[in-house]
Amino acid sequence: MTLAPTFGKRPTGQLEPQGSGGGGFHLQNRDSISQWSELHALCLERLDPVAVSKLSPERLIPQIEKIVDETANEKRIQLNAREQKALANELVNDINGLGPIQPLLEEDSITDIMVNGPYKIFIEQYGKLLDSGAKFRDRRHLIAVSQRIASAIGRRIDESSPTVDARLEDGSRVNIVFPPLALDGPYLSIRKFSKKKIDFRKLVENGSCSIQVAKILEIASRVRLNVIVSGGTGSGKTTLMNAMSRLIDSTERIITVEDAAELQFQQPHVVRLETRPASIEGTGEITQRDLVRNALRMRPDRIIIGEVRGSEAFDMLQAMNTGHDGSMSTIHANSTRDAITRIENMVQMGNFGLPTSSIRNQIVGAVDLIVQVERQRDGVRRIVQITDVSGVEGDVVTLNDIMNFQIDGENFNGIISGHYKISRSRPSFYKTLVYYQLDSVWNRIFEE
Repeated sequence: MTLAPTFGKRPTGQLEPQGSGGGGFHLQNRDSISQWSELHALCLERLDPVAVSKLSPERLIPQIEKIVDETANEKRIQLNAREQKALANELVNDINGLGPIQPLLEEDSITDIMVNGPYKIFIEQYGKLLDSGAKFRDRRHLIAVSQRIASAIGRRIDESSPTVDARLEDGSRVNIVFPPLALDGPYLSIRKFSKKKIDFRKLVENGSCSIQVAKILEIASRVRLNVIVSGGTGSGKTTLMNAMSRLIDSTERIITVEDAAELQFQQPHVVRLETRPASIEGTGEITQRDLVRNALRMRPDRIIIGEVRGSEAFDMLQAMNTGHDGSMSTIHANSTRDAITRIENMVQMGNFGLPTSSIRNQIVGAVDLIVQVERQRDGVRRIVQITDVSGVEGDVVTLNDIMNFQIDGENFNGIISGHYKISRSRPSFYKTLVYYQLDSVWNRIFEE
């Protein structure tokens, strides 16, 4: 496993005279940090923000390197070529990017960036949490970057409005927490938007599922089953939804509802809706429930809800029960059984006055399949359970596990090995498989 490059570090070491007659200094000890900061500030003063914003980084860096060289000579501080380029890159990231976290965003192997105050930046790389070594100059620098992220999508973040959900230009999801809630903050949590398009072939290669599991979910998407993807934070729910969405027919009208847009659908007819928080006066809030109800009036073929977390669960069930087959959503739960309980509880949060039996009947009528994903101890995100929501017996929703991942052990690299325990019983949606003429394909999967 390779550690991410240590971006944004200041030079350290011993202060060394340039030599006889030189009079300059190498930036090599802790005192040189202040010289670096001084150079940084002086160079920023010489840059015209309007002119700079019009140049690409390829054209901008050589010009900034020239300014860095001139400024360093004036201050009798000697920079070698590597340090000069590093400072130029840092200035570009400060002006057009997100400071020291910009290089982390550009590193494909990093999936999460967690900023715990200006001097502690952690990353998730290959499923493991690591210290990136990157740092902001100070608290004000981090505040400026945080406010730049929020203002880019028309939102604000300050002491009076100390939390915000936002997204970057590439679609990466951002959560920001400001003081006084963040004691050592501000805090930033960035879930990166993958540049690579994930399909089931890639999931199999990554060890997230077997070929049999991939085929089952491909069929589920093709025959328009209503699917709930369940799992914990960072378990790969959205990635799986994106993979399943690639099998949706290009002629269908898809409406997505999200708090922060991150779904990557490739179809030409996709309508994306995003919630809006209340203003500082407490007005103008648009919730997921508002958007789901509005989506029903927009002639959707499928409604995709990024994540159900409140009373909009009732509207999701209504949508699935009123002809919008093939709808999907994600939910936070520890197992497929827990997912049923969570949906039931969220419907009750809406104070609709429905009896529990009625809610359970609606769940069974609406949801065909629940897929459980999990980030396991080896860092791999795996599909661990596929469950058919088959019916109600008395007060209990009956579930049939089609596939269940069983851990056998792990190899010398610490990677878990296992197999899927398969149920060969006929699923409750078998008539749908027959209708789409995929029943024989389904049966062959379980004969492999």
